Amino acid sequence: MTHDIDFTGVFPAMCTPFDADERIDFETLQTDAQRLEAAGVDGLVPVGSTGESATLTHDEHVRVVEAVIDAVDDVPVIAGTGSNNTREALELSERAADAGADGLLLISPYYNKPEQQGFLEHYRTIADAVDVPQIVYNVPSRTGQTIEPDTVVELASHPTIAGYKAAEGDLGVIGEIVERTTEHDFSVLSGDDALTLPLLSVGGSGAISVVANIEPERTVAMVGAALEGDYERARAIHHELGPLMRELFVETNPIPVKEAMEIRGYGPGRLRSPLTRLREENREPLESILNDLETADVSRAEAE
Repeated sequence: MTHDIDFTGVFPAMCTPFDADERIDFETLQTDAQRLEAAGVDGLVPVGSTGESATLTHDEHVRVVEAVIDAVDDVPVIAGTGSNNTREALELSERAADAGADGLLLISPYYNKPEQQGFLEHYRTIADAVDVPQIVYNVPSRTGQTIEPDTVVELASHPTIAGYKAAEGDLGVIGEIVERTTEHDFSVLSGDDALTLPLLSVGGSGAISVVANIEPERTVAMVGAALEGDYERARAIHHELGPLMRELFVETNPIPVKEAMEIRGYGPGRLRSPLTRLREENREPLESILNDLETADVSRAEAE
């Protein structure tokens, strides 16, 4: 199967904005989707971990996906539809596909801690039933269990499973998965901004990125340069973004990125409980880093 989406490039893991009553701010959500599309990203990923999917109802979940699809003109929308309950993940996947999602991102079942056979059966159940390209998402720091390379390689042979989001933090393992899936129409995407450039160097396809919410142009330029083989330029941008990449994970994602969104004027910093606002001692360093990036932009523009 040749997948309908080219999972190459930068796919921001979007935030879900809330108003003062913790209702979804759909107007801001759509404006943000349009900002990111205009910045040149290759697709959008709403209602993932960064989109606080764990605190959205199923109906809210689908409405966010629909709103993002309606807001953009020419980029694919990959909806987060994972759950620790296979039936629930299947229902969310079916509803997102019916809403028009171009692809699905499925976090591995969390809390239950399934064995590898459980992962295989979970992903195959959804892939067999929903004819939309799907990305397997491995993030053991959130789920408590890792998807082993053998399991990923086996899943890569399924015609509907199109890619793998790598957030295990082990470049050796990620490189092995890239190496062993080259015969398939299968993309390996970074799920950890700090490892995006190293992942690209071993054959990865791009990133489902948090930092791209704040600095989409720089992230697109970095990934594009690496994919074109210009690692000198890619390294320079990576180091320019490095302080922000680190600061966006000083507290649990998406706490810092939502604060950064508010500082930049892209959306409110509010989160749904049990997540809380960024601690005051962490806000000042974040503001400083964002200011430095803006100053660098001004200096570069003046030099040109």
